[in-house]
Amino acid sequence: MTDKTKPHHIGHRARVKEKFVKSVEKNSASSLHDYELLEIILFAASPRGDVKPLAKDLIAQFGSLALVLSATITELQQIDNLSQGGVVAIKSTQEAAFRLVGSEIKERTAIQSWKALLSYCRATMSYNKTEQFRIFFLDKKQKIISDEQQQQGTVDHTPVYPREVVKRALELGASSIILAHNHPSGDPRPSKADVEMTKQIMQAAAPLGIMIHDHVIIGGKEHYSFAANGLI
Repeated sequence: MTDKTKPHHIGHRARVKEKFVKSVEKNSASSLHDYELLEIILFAASPRGDVKPLAKDLIAQFGSLALVLSATITELQQIDNLSQGGVVAIKSTQEAAFRLVGSEIKERTAIQSWKALLSYCRATMSYNKTEQFRIFFLDKKQKIISDEQQQQGTVDHTPVYPREVVKRALELGASSIILAHNHPSGDPRPSKADVEMTKQIMQAAAPLGIMIHDHVIIGGKEHYSFAANGLI
């Protein structure tokens, strides 16, 4: 096969990889298009062939690279030409990103790393299509003992049981907790149910000396803090 008759994607992988390496060396990885970064993620799952069309299709179907990474395994498995290996590559990249962001909040106190905590909450919850309720359990020095997802709900409701929250805090020896959940609608303002649930958790925790530092609601790129708005 002559150079003129070679498929257009021959050498494409090497060019994308080289572009990525040069961008990282110059601290400008953002110069890559989203589909190019997604191509690189898919390379390991597809040793041969052109994954550029698949990468572009995925972003077109889900709307953005972030939404591709946040798609459920079931949603990804329904995509034509995306192998199980491709699904694993996408979801493992998301998990690696979560762990990278999460590592920042485990090295310092929750108060010292408040911005990192909010970034972590946005990364893990803002793209979810259903409500998710997380709890950060803190020790006496306000360092995070455990970050746990308690419940996964519907698009506008997550069942949370105050007794279970307090029980888990006692099991971990936590002195205080930070509550967090997302609003898939994108509006971070609390509902009456959110306010009432928070009050119930505070009432259950107070007699046992467990403090509720804050309840944060993530709505897209915005957030609502109960503490900052005088609700705690």
